[in-house]
Order: sequence, then C-alpha cells, then structure tokens
Amino acid sequence: MGSWNSIELKVLSNVFGWIAFCAWSISFYPQVVLNFKRKSVVGLNFDFVVLNLTKHSSYLIYNASVFFSSAVQRQYREKYGFNQMIPVAANDVAFSCHAVLLTAFTLFQIIIYDRGTQKVSRITMAIIIVAWTTVTICVFIAIPKHSWLWLLELSPLLLCKRVDIIQLNFMVQAIMNFKRKSTIGFSIGNILLDLLGGITNYGQMAVQSIDQHSWVNFYGNIGKTLLSLVSIFFDLLFIVQHYLLYPAKKSDKSLSSDPVNQESLIGSS
Repeated sequence: MGSWNSIELKVLSNVFGWIAFCAWSISFYPQVVLNFKRKSVVGLNFDFVVLNLTKHSSYLIYNASVFFSSAVQRQYREKYGFNQMIPVAANDVAFSCHAVLLTAFTLFQIIIYDRGTQKVSRITMAIIIVAWTTVTICVFIAIPKHSWLWLLELSPLLLCKRVDIIQLNFMVQAIMNFKRKSTIGFSIGNILLDLLGGITNYGQMAVQSIDQHSWVNFYGNIGKTLLSLVSIFFDLLFIVQHYLLYPAKKSDKSLSSDPVNQESLIGSS
C-alpha cells in the first residue's frame, strides 16, 4: 500500500489540491449569476453546457470509482505497482460533484429562462448519444471479468470526455472570439481561475510523484493529466486573445453598435 514518505510534501499536495478545487469551483458561478440577473440564456452556447455535463459526469464516475472502490484500487495497484498511491484525491471527488451540480443547474436555467431561438445542435446530440451508448456496451464487456479499471481508463466515453469534448468546448469559444475579433461578454475571470486550477492541479500531481520517486501518477491517471493539459493550453490562448489580440478598448466600438453581437457573447463562458 502506497503511503507518503514526507509529511511536508503531503501537506503541500493537499494545499495544491484544495486551491485547484476552490479555483475551479468558483469559476462556475459567474455564468449562473449572469443568467439569473438577465433572466435569459440568450447568447449562452447550449452545446457547451450539454457537453460540459457529459464531461463532468464521466469525470465524476472515474474519480468516485477510483477513490471509493476497493476493487478498482486493487486493480490499479496490480497494474501500476502495489507501492503506488491512488492518484485521485478527496478534492478531485469534491470538484467533480460540485461541477456536475453547477452544470446541471445551468442546464435548468436554460429550461426556465428565455432561450430565444437557440437550441442544442444535432451534432452535439449525436455525440452524446454515441458516447453513452458506447460506454454502456463497455460496461457489459467489463462485467464478466470485473475489469473495472479497464472500463474507467479505456471507455470511449471517458476518453471522449477527457480530450475531445473539452477541446471541442474550448475551440467553439476560441473560434467565436476570432470571428468577432473580440472577447466582450466572455469572462476572463473564469479563465484566470481555471488556469490557476490547472497549474495547482499539476502541482499536486508533481508533488506526489516526487514523494513517490515515480511518475506513474501522471500516466496512471491519464484523464486528469489530459484534462489539465488541454485546459491550460486553451486558457493561455484565451488570455492572449483577451489582452493582446482583441483588447476591450479596441473592440468596444466595433460591437457597441451591434446589440446582436453583444448579446450573443454574453454568458458564453
């Protein structure tokens, strides 16, 4: 059974982990508050919200299973070494639970508030249906041999969540910023908090790896590793767009006479 070799590194890991939890968790609220104030979700990308719910739901399944299931933990150690620590911490589970609740609440706001003519695209619905159908098939494949770790690590739904879905979400916003030559209505505060969460998340993983003298923590929890890597990349891209490419002073005038542009950007974060 893996255990910490250094109390100092254990404390530092916990600090990094909970900073990441707080930063990522707080980043959900500006959109919820904005929807409430406007009593409208016009301009909020519905595909973004639906894909986010799938992403965070599958991440919750992974984190909760690895953190609470003794069978999954046993299979993890059999694969990566019995001296390895479980790569999922309490803050990972807490974040996933919070993310699912806040994203589901945002979806509820979409249902009760003014939506205009917006709706979820057929492409997104197809992605969701294929993803959940595929993971259901994988569940039946895993049941006979109780291959729960295989299911969590290789399930196409979870892999789609960790790479493709989060990348698709960010790309939609980045492309919209590029087309409008503006980031007005897109909360840079969300991005800064997300970047802080991603960096401290990697810090937590690195500290644990240093303590264990092994980098299994990174490739043994590939979902968490890729999630943070993709998030940090796009966060940096958004920061460049907001502060360098399309600063507010230059883009205010171009959008001030176009209320449709202003409205379509509000809440897109």
